[in-house]
Amino acid sequence: MRVLGVDPGLTRCGVGVIDGSPGRPPQLVAVGVVNTPSTLELPQRLLRIEAGLTEWVNQHRPDAIAVERVFADQNVLSVIGTAQAAGLAMLVAARAGIPVHTHTPTEVKAAITGSGRAEKAQVGAMVARILKLEAPPKPADAADAVALAICHLWRGAGADRIAAAIAKQAAGRTA
Repeated sequence: MRVLGVDPGLTRCGVGVIDGSPGRPPQLVAVGVVNTPSTLELPQRLLRIEAGLTEWVNQHRPDAIAVERVFADQNVLSVIGTAQAAGLAMLVAARAGIPVHTHTPTEVKAAITGSGRAEKAQVGAMVARILKLEAPPKPADAADAVALAICHLWRGAGADRIAAAIAKQAAGRTA
């Protein structure tokens, strides 16, 4: 399974692609960021993010897209921009017919480090360790995107298989 992780943001939208399957360690395919300058008007920034994410999808052809679930914190303006970028990731996935899944930051941290309260540096270090990299992907937004992809591969893909099996069993009972 190939998963594209998206750590949404207006200035730096982290992206990371991994390949993996149950029982095998994930492999890094690509990692980076979609950047937009803060000097651009918001609609132009959103257009650039959409174009960048579309390019990543077209180039890497993921089976699923994992997006960080936006949560409210103290900086409402930051949350709004993050939510807009997350919405674009979901739009790009829907246009391409790719399932999109959201994961909370706490869920990602717990999946990667074992603790939902891990610091960014701990997440980056574990991403590097899991993928056998010499150093965490840079910037941190890129490492977070890879962590999202790994989290989905480990947690979301399994949950999807269980849900599909339950649905198949239920359909067999009504047939």
